Amino acid sequence: MTDATPHAGADAVLHRLNFDLPEDRVAQTGAEPRDASRLMIVGEAIEHRVFRDLPEFLRAGDLLVFNQSKVIPARVMARKPVDAHGHGGGSVEVMLLRAEERPELGRHVWSAYLKPARRAGNELWLGGLAHEGGHRAQVVGELEDGARLLRFDHDILPHLDDIGRLPLPPYIDAGDSDETWRDRYQTVYAREPGSVAAPTAGLHFTPELLARLAEMGVQTAHVTLHVGAGTFRPISGSVADHVMHAERWHVTPETAQAINAARAEGRRVIAVGTTTVRTLESAWDGTQVQPGEGDTQIFITPGIPVNVPNLLITNLHLPGSTLLLLVAAFAGEDRIRAAYDAALAGDYRFYSLGDAMLLTNVRGQPEAGSSLE
Repeated sequence: MTDATPHAGADAVLHRLNFDLPEDRVAQTGAEPRDASRLMIVGEAIEHRVFRDLPEFLRAGDLLVFNQSKVIPARVMARKPVDAHGHGGGSVEVMLLRAEERPELGRHVWSAYLKPARRAGNELWLGGLAHEGGHRAQVVGELEDGARLLRFDHDILPHLDDIGRLPLPPYIDAGDSDETWRDRYQTVYAREPGSVAAPTAGLHFTPELLARLAEMGVQTAHVTLHVGAGTFRPISGSVADHVMHAERWHVTPETAQAINAARAEGRRVIAVGTTTVRTLESAWDGTQVQPGEGDTQIFITPGIPVNVPNLLITNLHLPGSTLLLLVAAFAGEDRIRAAYDAALAGDYRFYSLGDAMLLTNVRGQPEAGSSLE
């Protein structure tokens, strides 16, 4: 991405791909069982199937790459301290974003959105006040987007299961308890805690479906990208001015070797979700995937090639989103326009808990049999 204007033309693409989405088409619950969701096969023609039919479109030697990040209960109610006169104790909602490496501020620093932020003060107690076994956080900084930096007295992550709730998308009513969501808003293969939004393309997989794929010789590998709150943020203004939030990624040597071997042998690499695409492209050095970890703000728009995966499994995204631009970059604007027209006409369900698509890389990977056709 050395082009001085890497997102040239993206505003026009986003405008052409805009559509009106009725409120009742945004899925409020996931399909049961998970693989009963619909699956649109987007190639030269469009085919409407069910997700459990996915094995019909894969073959032995294909490599499925999953994002194994796990959603953490990052939404926590906090209270301000109470002074000797009984004053204070007001409530503040804390939306933890991610652990930050800020050695100048000390250990156990997290970024977080506070609500209300202006009246939060300099000290908060999460999960109860001091005498109630709560966890103290000092407000030690502020980021450009308004997020605060909180410094805890100890590692807060192991305590979130007890004091926090899952940060469900704002359009979903979680009710008074998220007991059900702690299972349903996680992939069945989630392992590494750190996301504040699920890598939702993986929500369609069941243990039984994964077993069927393994039996037919489909290989699997895992990466980690901890999904940030920016996934909810639509583009406002020019695409070129949109700033992606930094997200932490990790690719192990074993995963990098498996991907590079598949590519070298002409086998297809299938990314499960846009977060997997962004991880693979962040680890791409121009010739192969390199193991490593770091922060990425990669923003893929039409005109920017997607180098690693041949196919992409993804959900249906909202208009005006960075994800819509990514899939247009991956599959081509015309195919995405046709696919979304078909989805709107065919009662597909959109967004995190909705239905899925299987897309082919528009680059037309040179290896034999790299597409669905």
